[in-house]
Amino acid sequence: MKHSNIPIFIPELACPHQCIFCNQAKISGQQNIPQPQDIPGIIDTYLSTMNDDREIEVAFFGGSFTGIPVTMQEQYLIQANRYLQEGKINGIRLSTRPDYINEHILELLKHYDVTTIELGAQSTNDDVLLASGRGHKSDAIKRASEAILSKGFHLGLQMMIGLPHDTYERSSQTVEDIISLGADNTRIYPTLVIKGTQLAKLYALEKYHPLDLETAVSWTKEFYLRFESQDITILRVGLHASEELSYEKSLLAGPYHKSFMELMMTEIWADILQRKLSNLHHQELTLEVNPTQINYVWGYAGKNKGFFSKQNLNIKIKGNPLLKKYDLIF
Repeated sequence: MKHSNIPIFIPELACPHQCIFCNQAKISGQQNIPQPQDIPGIIDTYLSTMNDDREIEVAFFGGSFTGIPVTMQEQYLIQANRYLQEGKINGIRLSTRPDYINEHILELLKHYDVTTIELGAQSTNDDVLLASGRGHKSDAIKRASEAILSKGFHLGLQMMIGLPHDTYERSSQTVEDIISLGADNTRIYPTLVIKGTQLAKLYALEKYHPLDLETAVSWTKEFYLRFESQDITILRVGLHASEELSYEKSLLAGPYHKSFMELMMTEIWADILQRKLSNLHHQELTLEVNPTQINYVWGYAGKNKGFFSKQNLNIKIKGNPLLKKYDLIF
């Protein structure tokens, strides 16, 4: 079944820390903060476009939902919960900081039937967290994760690659920690340099160098496959495209691509094709793959067609819904 979020961005409303990379209004493309009374209109607008059978969640994004005053949390949650009780949505999820989780907060969220809590872990390396201005250490991530799972919520742990003081090894360890902490889902965000952030100042002083696109895709590909191997759902790789998030508007530097997911999947399939077809030459082949993977087999902008040409393979691709995601038969 398809899954869709109804995203409600509440940027920086409660966050006491201006993380070095963060300008939520620019990242989300949203300057105005929706008020509780605005929530029904937002939900109704999205629901009017969702006519097929799918699982729908209202998602309060922005990174610090449980830090806003409890009375305001309740006002937002009451509005979303009404749609849940009426059967118009299937769940409520929210994102928050690890150090904004406690027993009282979890009881409140359980009362309003919140289903998933995502923590902006970003990294489990204390040096990276300090350099990024997160305002907490890795032990806060561990405590919050354990508390969330103990109350029966689904746990999401988001990570960022290429933060200040980050390395491949440190990001790789973050992946392992997210797995061991019992996350149900994750998101992988390459770090971008956004106007109006502390990171932009460091970048201007040449004290911060973002990952290049090729490296970011390579790291993300590996981490994505490791999460998949542990049955952890990857909800997103790369930031969603918005009018604000462009080099003409707010983006200064970093591995941003509006089709980052497609780039990564192209590389996954390039590896599969190399393993399975590298010994074949001068043949006509019909490849069967899961229908969801056909575009990725050809590759973003037809990139993998170059491999077929190099091998002198005349390729046709056929969808077979009985095949698993990375199955390939010919």
